Amino acid sequence: MKLGKAQGFALIDIIFVCGIIGLLAGIALPSMLKAKQSAAGASAVGTMRSINSAELTFALTCGNGFYAPNLTTLGFPPTGSHEPFLGGGLTGSDTVLKSSYSFRIEGAAYSTAPASCNGLDVGEAAQGFIAIAEPTEPTNARFFATNASGSIYEHNASLYAIMPEVGEPSAGHVIH
Repeated sequence: MKLGKAQGFALIDIIFVCGIIGLLAGIALPSMLKAKQSAAGASAVGTMRSINSAELTFALTCGNGFYAPNLTTLGFPPTGSHEPFLGGGLTGSDTVLKSSYSFRIEGAAYSTAPASCNGLDVGEAAQGFIAIAEPTEPTNARFFATNASGSIYEHNASLYAIMPEVGEPSAGHVIH
């Protein structure tokens, strides 16, 4: 009796290939997650720069030297214009989620602040502001903040409680 030639793969061959694929995935996955966090951090820094620019433009052109107290205020264009101070989907609410970060601006209302050209009433604008970017993923430990001084700070914990409206926080370092 003549036996035919075996066709296909043996079970051991398939297990071996699956093991190699699993090993390669195990090596590549941490690097991929780190790259994703780096990209999200770079996007957060870019957004913080946009917020700084929008707040400065608001203060110089519309706020009579005072700052917008929240993100939604920066979404309203000044009288006679169709362009808001800040775009990119950042002004839909006072807290915005973007690129695995939560962004918000806060500014203490100053009672004698004049009305702005985009709808803020007397006493609603702020003498300074803080803008916070906090990661939404628990494995990401890069927190960012900025204020009326214009520098962007990074820390491995939230800067919300320690960030003044003007000046340096008690922790964190400046991003250059």
